[in-house]
Amino acid sequence: MAIRILTLCGAGIGTSEILRVSAQRALGRIGIAAEVSATDVARVREQSEDAQVILTSPEHVATIGRTSAQVIVIDNILDQAELEAKLSDALD
Repeated sequence: MAIRILTLCGAGIGTSEILRVSAQRALGRIGIAAEVSATDVARVREQSEDAQVILTSPEHVATIGRTSAQVIVIDNILDQAELEAKLSDALD
């Protein structure tokens, strides 16, 4: 079973989609299989129930609420090196 990762932004269509694509690239480079889905702050609680990881920018951390998923804060969603390093650290 693949790891389930959510990417989170305010509206669920812009930042989270960019982060989803960037995360898929990073995961491919580090050799980790995962299902990556984009979501928004309104739906994160219901969608995070079976997620192992939530990727988000600093301003959305407080909206996640209680979760068993590991929350990884990404400072620059376009920085592949940051994504690779944080995903590798969290999932190895």
